[in-house]
Amino acid sequence: MALNRSELVSAIAAKSGLTKTDADAALSALQDVLVEQLSAGEAVKITGLLSVERVERKARTGRNPRTGEEIEIPAGYGVKISAGSILKKAVTQ
Repeated sequence: MALNRSELVSAIAAKSGLTKTDADAALSALQDVLVEQLSAGEAVKITGLLSVERVERKARTGRNPRTGEEIEIPAGYGVKISAGSILKKAVTQ
């Protein structure tokens, strides 16, 4: 089962003592900062939790799975998310 945004906001509010409105504003601010920094090519690292960075993807040749036809995939950017030690430890217990 996945935690959706409203459930996450409720959980943050309960753990932090913030109102749901303030918790939602904090989550929105985190989202805005992540988007701004990644758009500028900067990585975001929250020690122990995660790191998020923009990575370059080279142009490559792919294959249309339906027809088998080769297609050229242009160069572009992707996002790499790496789990920090706290997350890694949480999922191995």
